[in-house]
Amino acid sequence: VQLQACGGGLVQPGGSLRLSCAASESILNINIMAWYRQAPGKQREMIATISRSGSTNYADSVKGRFTISRDNAKSALYLEMNNLSPEDTAIYYCSTWSRTMTQFWGQGTQVTVSS
Repeated sequence: VQLQACGGGLVQPGGSLRLSCAASESILNINIMAWYRQAPGKQREMIATISRSGSTNYADSVKGRFTISRDNAKSALYLEMNNLSPEDTAIYYCSTWSRTMTQFWGQGTQVTVSS
């Protein structure tokens, strides 16, 4: 499956952004989908996951501010980000796994939080 993320940009502290990730094929049979981010000089980290049934998990750093969702009919994954801070500046990636546990990545979208 090919993934394409979009929706990043420059936002002021306290602002909001909504990231989208379009899949090249149906995600109805895909269980876990995830958002990762990689800040400059840091390792890529998983920040949110969502199962096919809609169960979600979040990293402590984004819990209460970010919301992951998916639209299986549109083969799309979303990340609603609120109350953004400069520490959220990173490249954000969507990702998923095949049944053989091959991990697929989107190309990444830059989020910059700055005044």
